[in-house]
Amino acid sequence: MFDDLRKESEASPYFTPPAAEEEPVAEAAPPPPTTRRQVKINLAPGGKILGMTAPQRLILSVLLLMMVCVSGLMVLLLAGKIVLL
Repeated sequence: MFDDLRKESEASPYFTPPAAEEEPVAEAAPPPPTTRRQVKINLAPGGKILGMTAPQRLILSVLLLMMVCVSGLMVLLLAGKIVLL
């Protein structure tokens, strides 16, 4: 079954055999060595990101989650996909 697979693929009208007189492709020069830079996150004193402490960011993320859930519920209600009793 797979014996003549190469011949069949070469006989395809979409197959164009490579030209024998192609110019050799020059090998690409290796990329110059790169040095790694250490990325430092500039935190405010006390480990604050965006000027908030960890508990403040947690409360903000929970409130954002609740807002997304409530707005999704409102869209489903308006679309008639769910009905309240």
